[in-house]
Amino acid sequence: MSTWKTRGLRGSTLEDLINRTNEKYSENGLALIQKIPTPITPINIDKEHRHITLAYFDQKSTVDYIGAVQGIPVCFDAKECAADTFALQNIHEHQVEFMKKLEIQGGISFLLIYYSHRDLFYYLSLKQLLGFWERALGGGRKSFRFDELDPEYCIPKKHGILVPYLDMLKMDLESREE
Repeated sequence: MSTWKTRGLRGSTLEDLINRTNEKYSENGLALIQKIPTPITPINIDKEHRHITLAYFDQKSTVDYIGAVQGIPVCFDAKECAADTFALQNIHEHQVEFMKKLEIQGGISFLLIYYSHRDLFYYLSLKQLLGFWERALGGGRKSFRFDELDPEYCIPKKHGILVPYLDMLKMDLESREE
């Protein structure tokens, strides 16, 4: 008898979990968050099977998700990390700039990071991200380690919601009010 060996969540599976979470939040009237498709230009199309076989990205995308939570504009990007070190090269400068601009408008920006080797989701606020980002720009490490993160923002598992990030978003909002 062979055993199933998981290779962790892959990008599309991570996206599926977040999409299903967002559907649940929408059904319950808690949030309206949409996945932003990455704009592409098809090069080759298999007309018989109606599939794009080759394409290139049209432009720099902003972030993966945009919407509102209880009237507050929200944007976030989803990332997967297979080790305790997260390389900042996985985040693009235009994404950070977009997130900063959304926050200037009164919104909340963050990253959802899935640490696959730990089977753990983490809510990284823009403030936390900018600390690491500025350190890298100043000549410091171009990554951050899991042990540098605030353990309060590890997303606990919750029955019925696959990636329950709203509790962390609430905590983020409350920390801004103090």
